[in-house]
Amino acid sequence: MNKAELIEKVSALTEVNKKDAEAIVDATFEVIAAKVASGETVKISGFGIFEKKERATRIGTNPSNQEKIEIPASNTISFKVSKTLKAKLN
Repeated sequence: MNKAELIEKVSALTEVNKKDAEAIVDATFEVIAAKVASGETVKISGFGIFEKKERATRIGTNPSNQEKIEIPASNTISFKVSKTLKAKLN
């Protein structure tokens, strides 16, 4: 499923037009991204938890010449599935 299909499903389920459904989906993603970027954990009951994770600097290997390189520290996002959603999948 891509974003356009998600908007279409939200529009059908909520009986709002596609333009309004797109605004709802975009706003939802923006709020989640902003909160996680600021370091907050976003917990959505029955769905899961989004949180910011920090990756430390580490040593890697350049595959083309096998030289050791330093990979800088970075931030990423982590998602942990809720027990409710996991039960629906199994």
